[in-house]
Amino acid sequence: MSRTPLPRFSVRSRILAVILVVTALGMSVSGFTAYLVQRDRVLEGLDTDLLASVEAARGIVTGASTSSADENAPEAAALPTTAVDALSDILQRLVPGRHESSVGIIDGEVRWLPFVETAFDLEDDPAFIARAWQEASSGEVTLGTAITSVGTLRYVSVPVIIEGDEQLGVFVTAVDAQRAVDEVGGAFLTYAGLALLSLAAIGVIGWFVAGRLLAPIRTLSETASRITAADVSERIPVIGRDDVSALTETVNAMLDRIDEALTSQRQLLDDVRHELKTPITIVRGHLELLDESKPDDVRAVRDIAIDELDRMAELVNDIDALARVERSEVLAEPTDIADFTALVFSKMQAIPGHDWVLVESADVVAPLSPSRITQAWVQLADNAAKYSPEGTPIRVGSTSYAGTVEFWVADAGPGIPAGAEKRIFERFGRADTGRGIAGSGLGLPIVAAIARAHGGYVSLDSSSSGSRFGIVVPTIERGAAPPPPAAGFIEPETVDPARSPA
Repeated sequence: MSRTPLPRFSVRSRILAVILVVTALGMSVSGFTAYLVQRDRVLEGLDTDLLASVEAARGIVTGASTSSADENAPEAAALPTTAVDALSDILQRLVPGRHESSVGIIDGEVRWLPFVETAFDLEDDPAFIARAWQEASSGEVTLGTAITSVGTLRYVSVPVIIEGDEQLGVFVTAVDAQRAVDEVGGAFLTYAGLALLSLAAIGVIGWFVAGRLLAPIRTLSETASRITAADVSERIPVIGRDDVSALTETVNAMLDRIDEALTSQRQLLDDVRHELKTPITIVRGHLELLDESKPDDVRAVRDIAIDELDRMAELVNDIDALARVERSEVLAEPTDIADFTALVFSKMQAIPGHDWVLVESADVVAPLSPSRITQAWVQLADNAAKYSPEGTPIRVGSTSYAGTVEFWVADAGPGIPAGAEKRIFERFGRADTGRGIAGSGLGLPIVAAIARAHGGYVSLDSSSSGSRFGIVVPTIERGAAPPPPAAGFIEPETVDPARSPA
């Protein structure tokens, strides 16, 4: 059973969706919290107003009326002598506010109503009147909430007792709490509408902003789709100084490394094809001309074929050695250079045909891989032995400079021809010395790769009276840059990167 693929959403859409969801959630929580706080404040305000009415009524009955409770009353009003008069004065002088109403009760029956028009009439609900009378008949002021036929009321019932009057009066004032709360809800409905409009505006703006910010990523994707193994020269334009531009720079750097690796690989294949073409042609040519009836001819062709196969095997081994040096990580260890120099020099003395002379040994300790430096140093000695006249002395030594140590070999050969100093460090690069000595052309590239792996470089000083090759490595921790080379030194960076080991 095939599974239906889930729909794919762009990063732009997902970013916008997250922004809108988070914004909507924040607005909803903030609005709901503000609504609850404001509702509680309104209800507290209702209780404060009702209790203020109680104090105003008490002031009217006792003669201690405040100016806020009775601004228009005569300055010397007579105090009420009966409960009926007291309720009359209270209802005349305490004007109900918006969403308010009041009533005066004598002996359980409504006797007085407000002298102004009110939002609702309390006398229309006999059950509420009976409840208020019952609560106040105990002589206590009661503050409560009642669900009546006119709505949910927040009310206060105040007993009115006049000394010498046997009648009991009750002053009741109530506020329509639901209408007061509904006003708060209406305000927040307006807030909700404005919030929706704000979300729409945020969505539109966020869509364009996200598109602008993600434009470099789209450009990156389009450029990457155009890049192939045949052409990796195209680069992505870097715009701005944000994280996306940093990503673009990282991708461009990766493309540079890929381009360099592919160029180096193509060059290696071209060089290998060129190097293998000659021995294959030689073997094929001799086999085609072979006369099987002549044993001497067969033996000669056999010897030639074996010699050429040995040369190809040597080439393959050198390519493998160079690849291993380039891929492997150097495991450096503190090494006493004086002892190390003596050990390597003893190995060089086994190379026949020359007088080997140890000129000097550096008395320092350097972090290096003894096996790799030995491989490179002996390779320089082998090259010197090949290109120097037989019987000539070859000088060897290790010299300490400021922060570096150099392992060098000096011969008395014909020297490196002018203009060939860089070519000999390229893969299969050779210098024409007129001696006709064949080689794979990978020895010096291997030496240069080992020097680079140690954070150093290869030095070269050549003239018609001889050449001096050296491997310069730092004596400090790996990663710190060694001092600049002296005149005549060849840094790895000066070698053509398209043909040198990566």
